[in-house]
Amino acid sequence: MAGRMGGGSTKRTESGAGLTAHAAPETGQRSLAGTKRLLVSIHDVGPRSEGAVDRLRDLLSRHVPEDRQALLVVPDHWAEAPLVPGSPFAARLRGWAETGADIFVHGWFHKDLATHDGFGARLKAQHMTAGEGEFLGLDHSTALDRMERGRALIEGITGRAVTGFIAPAWLYGDGAKQALGDAGFALAEDHWKVWQPASGRVLVRGPVLTWASRSRARIASSLFAARALAPVLSASKVARIGVHPGDVGVPAILASIDRSVGRLMRSHVPSRYRDLAA
Repeated sequence: MAGRMGGGSTKRTESGAGLTAHAAPETGQRSLAGTKRLLVSIHDVGPRSEGAVDRLRDLLSRHVPEDRQALLVVPDHWAEAPLVPGSPFAARLRGWAETGADIFVHGWFHKDLATHDGFGARLKAQHMTAGEGEFLGLDHSTALDRMERGRALIEGITGRAVTGFIAPAWLYGDGAKQALGDAGFALAEDHWKVWQPASGRVLVRGPVLTWASRSRARIASSLFAARALAPVLSASKVARIGVHPGDVGVPAILASIDRSVGRLMRSHVPSRYRDLAA
C-alpha cells in the first residue's frame, strides 16, 4: 500500500503510460462537442475500502486514465472508518484531487438509520440496497447538515471544491432532494440521470451500469444486465458506469467491468462529470 501513497496516478503521469491515448480530448486539442462521453465512478471511497479502491483504479486504468475516474467519498463509513485530515489516506485523497479527478460527497455514514413510513420507501430501503440508502428517509435539516459537513471535510482535505453530491445507493427522499438545492452542490446523480440541483436542469438521462455482489442471484442478474445494457449504452450520448469495492471479491464481475468499459471505449471518450455543464 505504501508504494501508492501520495496519489495513485503519479507513476502513470510521469511516464505518460496509460494517459496518452485519452488525454487529448480534454486538453483542448479537440472539442468534445458532439462526442460521446463515458463517465466512470468508484463508489464508497474511504479508509476502510482503500485496498479495493486501488484494485478498481488499476482495473479501470487499463482503459480510462485515473484523472477521469470519479471518486465518491464517504466521510465516516458506517461510523467505523472516519476520514481524518492529516492521515495517510487523506493525503492520497488530496493527491487524487490534484490530478484533476472528480471528487463527490457520498453521504456521511452510508448507512440507513431512518424509519420509512411509505410502502415505496420501505421497498427501496429493503430491496434496492443492503441498508445503505442513508438519504432516503432523512428530513431536510438532517440531510442538509450531513451534506454540508461532508463537503466541508472533503474540501478541507483536498483544497478544492467538490464536483457534487451523490447519495448512497443513488437513493434520495424528499428531504434530501430539497437539501440538495439548498446546499448549493453543482451536480447530483441518481440511477437515471445527472442534474444540477439549483436549477433542476437535467444534463444526462439514461441508466447507469453497475453490479451487485451481495448474493449469487444479484451477481447473476447484474452480469445479465451488463450484457443487456451494452447496446443501449453504446448508443447513448453519455454512458455511465459505477463500480463498488465489493466488486473486487467476484472475479466474474471484474471481468464484466473490464469488458464493459473496454467496449464503450470504442465509441466514447472518457470524461469528467464537471465537464457536462460546459
